[in-house]
Amino acid sequence: MTELGIGIGWRPEIADAVEGLSGIDWVEVVAENICADHLPDSLTRLRERGVTVVPHGVSLGLGGADRPDPARLAALGEKAAALGAPLVTEHIAFVRAGGPLTATPQLEAGHLLPVPRTWDALDVLCENVRIAQDALPVPLALENIAALVSWPGEEMSEGRFLAELVERTGVRLLIDVANLHTNHVNRGEDPARALSELPVEAIAYVHVAGGVERDGVWHDTHAHPVPGAVLDVLADLASRIAPPGVLLERDDDFPPAEELADELRAIRRTVTAAGARSAAAGRGAAHQHGAPSSRTASRATLLIGAGARVSGGPMPGVAPEAPAAPVPETAPAPGARQRVAVAQAALLSALVAGTPVPEGFDSRRLGVQSRALAAKRAGVVAKVAPELPEILGAGYRKAFLAYARSRPMTGGYRRDALDFAEHLLVAGRPEDPAARRRLTEWWQDRSGSRPPGRATRFVRAARHALVRK
Repeated sequence: MTELGIGIGWRPEIADAVEGLSGIDWVEVVAENICADHLPDSLTRLRERGVTVVPHGVSLGLGGADRPDPARLAALGEKAAALGAPLVTEHIAFVRAGGPLTATPQLEAGHLLPVPRTWDALDVLCENVRIAQDALPVPLALENIAALVSWPGEEMSEGRFLAELVERTGVRLLIDVANLHTNHVNRGEDPARALSELPVEAIAYVHVAGGVERDGVWHDTHAHPVPGAVLDVLADLASRIAPPGVLLERDDDFPPAEELADELRAIRRTVTAAGARSAAAGRGAAHQHGAPSSRTASRATLLIGAGARVSGGPMPGVAPEAPAAPVPETAPAPGARQRVAVAQAALLSALVAGTPVPEGFDSRRLGVQSRALAAKRAGVVAKVAPELPEILGAGYRKAFLAYARSRPMTGGYRRDALDFAEHLLVAGRPEDPAARRRLTEWWQDRSGSRPPGRATRFVRAARHALVRK
């Protein structure tokens, strides 16, 4: 397992701060935000200093019913090669649903949604993971996600689901301890139980992030300081095995560089202290029983200090346990993909297209998730098309949320921005002639078309009506 150390998520907004932080061993970059043939100068400089860069994908949707898109896999592999990355990472999630398997329009979530922990979904996920592993030039690790909603009729716990996935595919794990805390608050799942069930020796690295609780729901915002409860889960994990790497994620409301440095120091102290306690406990057990404990044998050297690195290898002189042989590759059970497709399409349609809540789901929680998805769409569109909030002013957010209630996302965020602008222009908005003229020019410049005529408007209105049925 590659030793990574302590790192931080690289984002353009904090690129200078990241370069200036001391004791950073590695960074992680969102794969979809870079081009393999034109890397940001900041990442190039970090690589020249010997800082490892790992691409982290968010759009493969390996937990979806469809097989992975070869073009997306190829692009991820090219970015890994360009960065000289030792591995790539993605999520155990679905991000789109519908399409040929359900004979319905394909919808995009714009977000990571939970996979049902059923044997059908596991079979589909495992086959998708094997396809991805065969296509990628470096090892793959998958991340557990946070969720506001629970699937009805789940057949196994998160820990067992992850253990089965590793056993069948040999894939590595990216364990997000903030997501374990989120699922504890929102779904009543015990982080300690999940850690006890999953194969910790498969961990490639760990994510740590902040969030906030509102009305009894924990929102994994990546825009708040890391709370003590999340550090407690990290300490529990680090007491079981020394993670090869630990990374701080921050995606919004970026604090000053010194606050980021403080959070990194808190993470390092947490891991170091947990390792020291575990080692002491192991020595006590060995002294009492005359043999090293299994926990001591599984821990790697943990160097304490400003430049400490967290290693996931075995202790010197201790033979590692042989990994379990993967279960022979088998295709999903007949009809499994279609059953998963129908279930995921029904859930996503309820979240983004206003269709009825599928049986067994908590309608209140789905309402919270639906509003969160719409708010995220509004925020991301404002980032990819900053001219829109500039043109629309204070009315941007209200107008976008009204649009999102009746127009699910069927492409990426840039397509969403164009569709939103077109929606406003078709309705004769904004009312201010100067603003409408600016919006028209912006739309024409990016779409290469004239505003749609009456016949086109009718066809598109009919298409959106079908999506809502």
